[in-house]
Amino acid sequence: MTAALAANVLYSTGFVLEKRALAGLPPLHAGRPGRALRLLAGSPLWIGGALALALGFAAQLAVYRTLPIAAAQGLFVSGLVLLLLLSSAVLGERPTAAERRGVALIGLALLMTVASLHSDSQPIGRTAPAVTLLTVCLPALGLGLWLYAAAERRARHRHRPSPTGVAYGVAIGLLYGVSSLAIKGVSGQLATTDFGDFGEAAPTLLASPYPYLLLLTAPFGLLLSQTALQRCRASLIVPVCTTVTCVFSVAGGTITFGEPLPQDLPRLALRLGGIALALTVLLTLPRHDTHPPTP
Repeated sequence: MTAALAANVLYSTGFVLEKRALAGLPPLHAGRPGRALRLLAGSPLWIGGALALALGFAAQLAVYRTLPIAAAQGLFVSGLVLLLLLSSAVLGERPTAAERRGVALIGLALLMTVASLHSDSQPIGRTAPAVTLLTVCLPALGLGLWLYAAAERRARHRHRPSPTGVAYGVAIGLLYGVSSLAIKGVSGQLATTDFGDFGEAAPTLLASPYPYLLLLTAPFGLLLSQTALQRCRASLIVPVCTTVTCVFSVAGGTITFGEPLPQDLPRLALRLGGIALALTVLLTLPRHDTHPPTP
């Protein structure tokens, strides 16, 4: 629980610091990754945000070693409250009434997912069959990159309203969902390994797809998330991204790591109902801003 709360605080703080730093940088473009990385590396404030996210990643790794993926994602979702408070107080972002309702329903959907967790101990999946993992993850990566490219094409039309960031959030959420499954796999490989025995576990870890999925999603996730975060409001794009990551991680973790669905009907209804509600809200959120963004 302590590690999950630490991860929430670090992630929320990191996103807000990065958003604040991005406001002072020239426009970033996903098609020019070298220039984008140089601009980011030259901003001390952005580096501080990135360090906070890195520490949040370490805390997340610790959580996955002790909890099933559904339980872990449920705890991580509570960080949305802090993120919304910080984005309002520090960034001055003011969501529309429709967006506030959507975010509230997203919170309800994720609370339903948390309520579906068993009160007793649950089996924790440590490894996933490589074929099953890649069958789930590779199409999600392809879909995420395609959605992002489609959002970029629409954003280049000058006469269209500015995007709210929903499409960007869904695309990045899919990449982070794949990353979450890879983190889950790495933590499972290291769960029974002492620090001094890491060299013995390294060959097994390198023979698995987990580190390579992380290496694939890390640079794409960094570049795409920073470009989208610069253009859109954190108070919308981060909840959407978090929701997609949570839903994909719970569903993908159930399939790949063999962590079972709730056996009793009420908890199963809460789990499936929460996922259905979250997906419904994502489909109905406004796609374009009706007012200019706050400077």
